[in-house]
Amino acid sequence: MSDVLASIKFDADGFMEDAKQWNKEVAAALAAKEGITLTERHWVVLDYCRKEYEAKGEAPTLRNITKNTDVGTKELYELFPGGPGKLAAKIAGLKKPTGCI
Repeated sequence: MSDVLASIKFDADGFMEDAKQWNKEVAAALAAKEGITLTERHWVVLDYCRKEYEAKGEAPTLRNITKNTDVGTKELYELFPGGPGKLAAKIAGLKKPTGCI
């Protein structure tokens, strides 16, 4: 595990327990663990997820992400393969989204 992540607590599914510990360096380390190198397009999604979380207390749905950013569903799956809602929330330092398998 990266030194950046050493002092951070994670739940059984690998999601950060305290979103306040998150920063861009943490995001890059979490993404690297998932085999992802963050690009500007990833940050569009991550910044939106963080903003929504701060406003509503939970990670946004895929529909909210695609509706409120210029990132479409196909691109979202390319940026965050396998399960974009869950993976974006994980890298954004948020709890596991409700409704995600």
